[in-house]
Amino acid sequence: MSTVIPAAVAFASRRPPSMASNTFCIARRELRDALKSRWFVLYTLAFVVLGLAVSFVSAAGTGGTGFSGFGRTTAGLVNLILLVVPLMALTAGAATIASDRERGMLAYLLSQPVSPVEVLLGKYIGLGASLLAAISLGLGACALILSWRGGVSSPQTILWLAGLSFVLALGMLSVGVMISSLTRRASAAVGVAIFVWLTLVFGSDLALMAGAVALHLRINELFALALLNPLQVFKMWSLHAIDANLDVLGPAGLYAVEEYGRSLHAIFAASLTTWIAIPLVVSSIVLARKSPL
Repeated sequence: MSTVIPAAVAFASRRPPSMASNTFCIARRELRDALKSRWFVLYTLAFVVLGLAVSFVSAAGTGGTGFSGFGRTTAGLVNLILLVVPLMALTAGAATIASDRERGMLAYLLSQPVSPVEVLLGKYIGLGASLLAAISLGLGACALILSWRGGVSSPQTILWLAGLSFVLALGMLSVGVMISSLTRRASAAVGVAIFVWLTLVFGSDLALMAGAVALHLRINELFALALLNPLQVFKMWSLHAIDANLDVLGPAGLYAVEEYGRSLHAIFAASLTTWIAIPLVVSSIVLARKSPL
């Protein structure tokens, strides 16, 4: 009897897991599963191989041989990241909740003493960490090889590009998670994510060009529409951060530099932050109201 009472008192005084511990536990599981998947290895290898290929092309375009410096390579990597990183983040986010719902794992998770918000944040943080690892390993390996073979011209541009790539990945991951929370089957969620990727990569440029010609949009209106596309924001922000001329983006880029100047960083940051926050809020509302089955 004397041993039962202290055990009962200790069990009653045990505190339930906090929100932070629940979120961290789910994030650790999600990160472990992501690092074991094939997409992590494939995308990391793609960053290294394609990054080096871009460096060779940049050097050949300037009449040199071998690897080019960080400046020209970074400018070439911007277009490469515009294709790879959004696809990687969208498909990873789209598969996470929908696959758990399809396998019954989501119902099991929510039957535990965890809230839908903790599940959402845990999955988002875990996948975000895996994306950061993929971007860091890919661009880091590329930077090391370039510095070894080609010399260093401005390595801070690679750091800028890595940071902005991660912010873009977080925004696209939020959209992918929102798609996943609205879909019951993982295959359908991934299909929708690929359609969104195609629309953002190709459809937005065509829409901007068509709108500028057909609707006779003014420069400020064209720039405002460009801010609605996170890929366009990443492209403008990356070029602006590495001190490249925004005139490669046409009149809208020149207008942005002349009109806003130093405020461009804050404008671009606000646009990408919106793409991170709003889909996450929508996902949390859907998970709280929708059946996990």
